[in-house]
Amino acid sequence: MGKNTRAKGKEKKEAEHDEQDGFSVHSPCNPASSHKEEQSQVELEIRLLEALEIYPLAKLRGIHRHFVLFGLTENLRRSLRRQFTPDDVLKLLDHFYDLNMVKPDDADAKIFNKEEVFCLPHSYFLMEEPSIDMDTEFS
Repeated sequence: MGKNTRAKGKEKKEAEHDEQDGFSVHSPCNPASSHKEEQSQVELEIRLLEALEIYPLAKLRGIHRHFVLFGLTENLRRSLRRQFTPDDVLKLLDHFYDLNMVKPDDADAKIFNKEEVFCLPHSYFLMEEPSIDMDTEFS
């Protein structure tokens, strides 16, 4: 009787081992389309990381933010031949990085929204512009 219980316990352990992560040895394989989607996702992530070599993530903070985001979007569009929006790129980046660290600061907004009156000094308008004598210049 003791041997029979050991055998059942051994079979149970083997079954648990075979069904790790919700998969079993007897589970059907994933369909081919799933494999292609997975491969496509990997290709997308590789292209994004390659684009980050050109457009560094650190520049997503500050005045270059929109230019870098546009560059990443265009780079992905050209390399994968499909359309991307800046939101798509930010979602992809969010898988790899904590984008809260590169969000614009309130201090940046204050600097860019600050207006100052500017005018050229009066002496600038009093200066004479040198005249170009066309006859002597090309002789």
